[in-house]
Amino acid sequence: MELLTRLEHIHSETEFNQVIRENPNVMICCGRMGPMCVPVYSAMEILKEQYKDVAFFDMPFDHPEALVIRNLPECRGFMGLPFTVYLKNGKVVKATTSILSQDQVEAILKEFF
Repeated sequence: MELLTRLEHIHSETEFNQVIRENPNVMICCGRMGPMCVPVYSAMEILKEQYKDVAFFDMPFDHPEALVIRNLPECRGFMGLPFTVYLKNGKVVKATTSILSQDQVEAILKEFF
């Protein structure tokens, strides 16, 4: 299952671990192609051109290996999609759930990266 975005895709826990090991600043949106997720992907596609020091990825929420994100302590209690995590040097610095505007995503990027 592939998300129809212009972002790089993560399909496994191994890829997730490689991404966070190789990139000091990472944003991953774990979701579906639904109305709450698509605006976040769109914001990421725009912002990745401005934030060259951040690696932007998506991961399909329903993929079995998405448990690597769904089971993060920072995502406990999340009810809405997508689950979006921001990692700095391999550690989660922020996690959000549900729809976010481009301005909201950019504010998080500015604060943590």
